[in-house]
Amino acid sequence: MKTKEIKLFPNLAKSITEVLFSVFSENKKADKVIEYQFKNHKKWGSRDRATIAEISYEIIRHWRWLWYLNQKEIQLSTKNLFQIIGTYLHWRGEFIPEWLNYEPVQPVARENLSLAIAESYPDEFFNLMYQEIGNQWNIEAHTLNMPAKVVMRVNTLKITKKDLQELLLQNNMSTTSIDNYKDALILENRLNIFQNEYFQKGYFEIQDANSQKVAEFCDVKSGMRVIDGCAGAGGKTLHLSALMKNKGIIIAIDVEDYKLKELNKRKIRAGADNIEIRLIQKNTIKNLKHSADRVLLDVPCSGTGVLRRNPDAKWKIDKTFIQENQKKQQFILNNYSEMTKIGGKLIYSTCSILPSENEKQIESFLIQHPNFELEDQKTLYPSKTGFDGFFMARMIRKY
Repeated sequence: MKTKEIKLFPNLAKSITEVLFSVFSENKKADKVIEYQFKNHKKWGSRDRATIAEISYEIIRHWRWLWYLNQKEIQLSTKNLFQIIGTYLHWRGEFIPEWLNYEPVQPVARENLSLAIAESYPDEFFNLMYQEIGNQWNIEAHTLNMPAKVVMRVNTLKITKKDLQELLLQNNMSTTSIDNYKDALILENRLNIFQNEYFQKGYFEIQDANSQKVAEFCDVKSGMRVIDGCAGAGGKTLHLSALMKNKGIIIAIDVEDYKLKELNKRKIRAGADNIEIRLIQKNTIKNLKHSADRVLLDVPCSGTGVLRRNPDAKWKIDKTFIQENQKKQQFILNNYSEMTKIGGKLIYSTCSILPSENEKQIESFLIQHPNFELEDQKTLYPSKTGFDGFFMARMIRKY
């Protein structure tokens, strides 16, 4: 399991215990907690930050397994969390410093355990996933515990993929192209890319390779009128702009104003001049009725396809949470679809691998809306693609 030597110091270990306590006791999001730690310790170098992030995320991923190895009930004291850190280092074959006071655990053959324990998932969540996708979940459960690759999307409004690769290489940033992902590059060495001058110039965005497939699936062309109905901070909006070569108009709408403000910053950096941003208010959808060549609905979902990036989510997702998202999805589909003009196309997407959020939502929608016809749909599984899990469906409005 060992990939590289980890150098752990007491102050870093203490920070990791604070992250774990916040995630598992206070129900906070791991990425926000880690970001908070970094802001409070500005003197930490890039290696220290990488150590904290890596160990925190890996322990969160394998939380149940690590506690199982210790054969004790979960109790979130500093002493116990130091023991869990030591268990993780032991499991990884890393050096364990004496000050951790680690008590060695006995090795356990994972193949003799239930998959929920061996792959470290709560029973309720594991069973829910199995009920949805059957034996496919046995494969996805393992894949979703692997750290996600850092993938860039080249902003073709400003630079070509080849030119960006050359510029990055001159700055000791090695990248690899991916077959069948025309604008994607994998960053080989993890660095603080958000401080990179080429990121700040808008030459690239960080966006998973399968996430990039969504905008391509929209089948947009220069000069079209496109509505991104759940734009958020605009990752897919920006990609649509590049695919349209900055021609036509993209109306990016969302119910969250703070996300749209972030999109505005990103659109300026990217040079995406054909994006118009609107906060959804009482008559926004009504005023856009039957007006768009393309309507993209990247709806709120369980996020089961992106657990590699958000490993803490698997400890929080339950049936109630999924049902609440399904209601939101149905509402958005039924109401926002009205913005599609006759002959236009409606695109529905999620970062979920659950049929109840994907195919079944589309089946239900088409029964209720015979004026739409399914043109294509696909599920991108992490185990089959090596990237995040996504679903997308494209429908044509006939009348």
